[in-house]
Amino acid sequence: MSIHGRWADAILDGRKQVEFRKRRLASDIETVLVYATAPVSKIVGSFTIDRIESGSPADIWERFGHVGVIPKDEFFSYYEGAAFAFAIVVSDTERFDVPIPLDSIEPRPAVPQSFAYLPAREAIAV
Repeated sequence: MSIHGRWADAILDGRKQVEFRKRRLASDIETVLVYATAPVSKIVGSFTIDRIESGSPADIWERFGHVGVIPKDEFFSYYEGAAFAFAIVVSDTERFDVPIPLDSIEPRPAVPQSFAYLPAREAIAV
């Protein structure tokens, strides 16, 4: 999952306990690899999905804004025009000692725009 560097750090440090998204992940996803966007451009860690909650942006902000770290104005700017918001509740974070560049994974996955599914075989190799 592509996450801006400051939010990736906040998740892996335990300060950001929820990741906000406009699209729901597949229901069988349990583990998320955290790809920190440029300038880092590497997989920096992982987390387990505790659960995914959905609702209107206002509802999700009311329920999760206090643990999402993102400022309220940025949250509502991100969801402008969206009918639904998804809150991915984070648990069991792990920061990798050595961040993993995508080109070290075979076959090389594309840089995810928002998120991409990595087959279990490739995820295990990471």
